[in-house]
Amino acid sequence: MKSLFAAVMLCLSMCFALPILAEVDSAPQITVNINNASAAEIAETLTGIGMAKAEAIVSYRDEHGGFESVEDLQLVKGVGPATVEKNRGRIALK
Repeated sequence: MKSLFAAVMLCLSMCFALPILAEVDSAPQITVNINNASAAEIAETLTGIGMAKAEAIVSYRDEHGGFESVEDLQLVKGVGPATVEKNRGRIALK
């Protein structure tokens, strides 16, 4: 009987915890415009992009012009498809 009570309590606690977890995921993401942001802003906002890669992004942009698509970020040495996918929702172009 005690184990049945424990199982019921566990199920009820899960029901109350799930809405709380769902609210955390619905927080808006901060975006950065990679066509005009500073290296510091890019490094602060994008996951997996440190200051060195952020500076490489700014250098590439200065040499080749603005990025036309999010995928163009892969043209920067050291930025691969996985990094672009992780940050797709954080990258703005305009």
